[in-house]
Amino acid sequence: MKAEKVIPVLRIFDYKKTVEFYVDWLGFEIVWEHHSDYNTPVYMEIKKNNIVLHLSEHHGDGSPRSRVFILGDGVTEYHKELIGKRYKYNIPGLEKTFYGTIAVTVDDPFGNKIIFNEEFDEEKHKDLEFCSIH
Repeated sequence: MKAEKVIPVLRIFDYKKTVEFYVDWLGFEIVWEHHSDYNTPVYMEIKKNNIVLHLSEHHGDGSPRSRVFILGDGVTEYHKELIGKRYKYNIPGLEKTFYGTIAVTVDDPFGNKIIFNEEFDEEKHKDLEFCSIH
């Protein structure tokens, strides 16, 4: 089998907090939302560039405290952008990992973690200051 796309489904509990975190702070856009009827849980797709996530308020759709590992480029610039927005519930650090990347980990309001990674490049990343995350 050859996958065209992998789309994680993360459990959410509060629409307003979801938009504040994923759209306003992380910079994702809402692609679509689905409600089966008035005042029912939302199931939505969000994206940022080529990163696509599904978020669901439906019981049984994903477990809170899930993790999503994303590998790409531009992590240091994205880290600066996030810090510059001064989101009061999350101040992520920049970490050099044991598996050879630089990483920024964010925790959503529902316990899910998203880890943005970029392959470590000695020359490109030589002047960065890293925090220690355990």
